[in-house]
Amino acid sequence: MAEDDHPTAPDRNDPTALARIDWAIARIEAAVAARAQAGDALASRHAALKSRMAEAVAALDDVIARGTAS
Repeated sequence: MAEDDHPTAPDRNDPTALARIDWAIARIEAAVAARAQAGDALASRHAALKSRMAEAVAALDDVIARGTAS
């Protein structure tokens, strides 16, 4: 269901089962979206860290290579 397709949140005092189900679905969809966004942010940070570590290891390899060439 697209974000714009969400029914408006029912009145929490509305005792109907359908209203409670709609509210629960809205909460679940919001939690899923938040988790997906957090996962995307983590993947981005991981990729950046992996790249920086590869650069650091390459720099260390250069230092070691220059040290053994002397």
